[in-house]
This record gives sequence, C-alpha cells and structure tokens, in this order.
Amino acid sequence: MKQNLIMNSKIITTGLLCIPFMSGCQGGVTAQKQNDKLPNIIYILADDLGIGDLGCYGQKKIMTPAIDQLAENGMRFTQHYSGSTVSAPSRCALLTGKHTGHTYIRGNKGYKHTDGYSYDLPLADEELTVGEILKQKDYATACIGKWGLGGPDSEGRPNNQGFDYFFGYLGQGNAHHYYPEQLFENNTAIKLNKKIYSHDLIAEKAMNFINNNAERPFFLYFSITLPHAELVVPEADRLGYTDKFPETPFLGRGSYGSQEQPHATYAAMVTKIDRNVAQIVNILKEKGIYDNTIIIFTSDNGVHHEGGHDPDFFNSNGPFRGYKRDLYEGGIRTPFIVSWPSRIAKGSISYHISAFWDFLPTVCDIIEETPPADTDGISFLPELTGKGKQKQHQSLYFEFHEGGGKQAILKDGWKLIRLQVNNPQKTKLELYNYFNDPGEVANVAKQYPDRVKELQVLMDAQRTSNENWEFKK
Repeated sequence: MKQNLIMNSKIITTGLLCIPFMSGCQGGVTAQKQNDKLPNIIYILADDLGIGDLGCYGQKKIMTPAIDQLAENGMRFTQHYSGSTVSAPSRCALLTGKHTGHTYIRGNKGYKHTDGYSYDLPLADEELTVGEILKQKDYATACIGKWGLGGPDSEGRPNNQGFDYFFGYLGQGNAHHYYPEQLFENNTAIKLNKKIYSHDLIAEKAMNFINNNAERPFFLYFSITLPHAELVVPEADRLGYTDKFPETPFLGRGSYGSQEQPHATYAAMVTKIDRNVAQIVNILKEKGIYDNTIIIFTSDNGVHHEGGHDPDFFNSNGPFRGYKRDLYEGGIRTPFIVSWPSRIAKGSISYHISAFWDFLPTVCDIIEETPPADTDGISFLPELTGKGKQKQHQSLYFEFHEGGGKQAILKDGWKLIRLQVNNPQKTKLELYNYFNDPGEVANVAKQYPDRVKELQVLMDAQRTSNENWEFKK
C-alpha cells in the first residue's frame, strides 16, 4: 500500500513512468549532478523545551549561545505551533503533514510488547512520511533520539517509515530515564544496563551520521530527549550552574527520580543541547557543507512541569499561558529557528503563522516533489527565501484526548478552546484574541457569541473519525 503511494507520488511529480534523476531517463540528469543542488536537512527536535528557554526568545538565566547564533544567522519565527501538546501526536503531525484532526496518532497511547517493555501505538504502514518522500531523491535518512510511533517489529518502527538508520528510544516511556536498560539500533536492542547517559550516546551517533554522509544529501531527524524529565545530567555538564540558583530539592515520585538541584540541572540540560548545536555547525563547516544545509531547531510541545522542574522560575513559556498538555499558547507555541546560509537572510524575523504539519510540504517544495493531496500543511519556503508568494493558513486546529478532551482552533487572530469535550454537561468554551491578548487572560466568549458559533462550526469540520481517538457524545 505505502509503496504504491510513493510510486504514485513520483508519477504525479514527473509525469513519466521512469524515476527522475536516474541516468537512464531521457532528458534527465545524473544523480550526482542533481545531488549537488539538494540541501541537507537537519531537524533538531528538543523534548518539552519551552519557547522562553532560549536566549534568542528572551531567556536570561540559561546560556544558549550556539542556538542564539543559529537564529542570528537565519530566521526566527515568532508564531510557530507544534503538532500537539504532547509527544507522539506532535511527532506524527511533523512527519506526515497532517494536523491532529486527521493524523493517525492523536495522543499518547501504548501497548506492551512481548519483550516486556511498553511502546507506543504504531504509525500505520499506509501513512506517508517525510523520510519516505526524501528517499525518492536518494537522501540518506536517519532518526536518532526518540521515536514514539511504534515498537520493535511493528509497522510503525522507523526503518519501516522511511529511515535508513535509527538509534535511540523506540518507546517514549523508556525515554523518561537517561540511564536506561536499553536503547535500539534499528530493530536490535542494545543493552546499556543503566550505566551510560543516553543522550551522550545519541549525540555521538548523530555526529557520526553527519560525518559519514557528508558526500550525499542527507536528512537527520535529531529527536533528542533533553530536557524532558527526569532531571538528571552528568556532573561534568553542570558547568557553572551548580549552586547558582535557589533550590527546592525534588523527592522522586512516579517514574522520576530525586534531584537535589532541579533548577541547575534543567539549565544544564538545555545548555547541553546548545553544545550539540555547536558541534553540528562545526562539523558542517569542516565538511564544507554548512552553506547548503538547512538546520531547523524547535521543540515537540510546550514546557513540562514534571520531575521537579519549575518553569515559572525560568519563565520557560515566555509571555504565554499554560504548559505541556494545555491547548493554551504555552502548551503549543514553540521556538522555531531555521538556518540555511545560502538561502536565508541573516537575522530574519518571521511573523508567519506556521505549524509542524507545514514541514512535509516545505520539504516537498524544496526538493520539487508534489506533496500528498491529504496534507494539511502549506510550504513556508517562500517565507524562508523571500522568493514567491507565501500562502497563509485559513485556520489551525488541535485536539487532545486527555484531561476530559480538548479542542482548539485559531483563525484571524481569534482562538476558541473547547474543554471537557468528553463531558457534555461540563463542556466549556473559551474565546481569546491572541493578537491583542497573547497571554490569554480575558475569556471573551460571552462578548462575541457570533464568533464562538462561527468557530465551533469550523472546529467540528476539521476532524475525521478514528476508532482510537473518538470524543464521547
């Protein structure tokens, strides 16, 4: 099924039955000549990082010089949205170009494998991913870090979803621990026996992938687990943060261990990400491929409030209300930085409204492939390069299946949030003008009943039925 979708996409794109850029196609060019023009793509996805945790978005206590420099050398978006307010559906939206009214995965839902570990609901085989689209142009592809869209032997595992190579956590539950029992390399469990700090190994694999594929176009989906709880970092990585902040020790509970200095540890985890960004940039420059490499930096959802982290201390969500698991801006608005030295003007600021599901059509635009007809996204390539007319979203839709069920829709500066969707007698509607009230302080639903009705109709039209993700009626 999936192979047919990919082949159909190729036929639509080229209008030919021969695969483009193969030397045997009439009028074509060699793969090597085409590859010289294709940019490398590195998508760095932090886990639960708040928009306010970076210096370029206003952070004062945590040092992020490399990420700030990335913004200085590229474009910083001010209104970019994650795919969801938690991990799995957000990643599904990113990779498949669909919002959560249409995605196959719309929440964190798992199963227990025969190996005794829990994994996440597998992404269906028929879903077409960014990785598979890039494979059409002979990109080397890797997902290194956290997957969260299917366990070993499942149709959803990365090697079945367009990635030549995978290393990291297949299941996100196991990713709550930085000294895990095991990680996976492709479909093989690599036993670590709680003796190795996982992120160091994950970062090493990512750097190796860049080094080993510098001579051909590559796509690295670097989906790191930092700074998700639990809060733990090797002592050598604390740098100047030890004893720098006032601390309230966190006494471990649930799946998270204790932490004597949660503030210092969280700050050190963010700065550790920053050092990885510096490593990546240095390797690209050493290999002579920096100018033609697109580096994207973002987070999978808003900042977490778990494992002892105090987001208010760092102003982690900036001026926005809410955290991870909320559909307020603090739960879904994320940092978004794009560097592409040969194409993006330095120090650019974008007010374009964009979301995770725009990544797939943007990639298609870059490599001149026709995006799937069922994408909800629009390419933001014109915004990046300043060439062509940038299309705009008519609306953005979100749904979430925890906390009684939540939905949100954004349109023309207005945002309607529907809470307790699964409890009709308790369902509540909140309306905000996010241009004039970005902190979502004033619920004006009673003042603008016609606007509420309009947005409710639009909201209801945004979703398709899915047996795993139904709201109660």
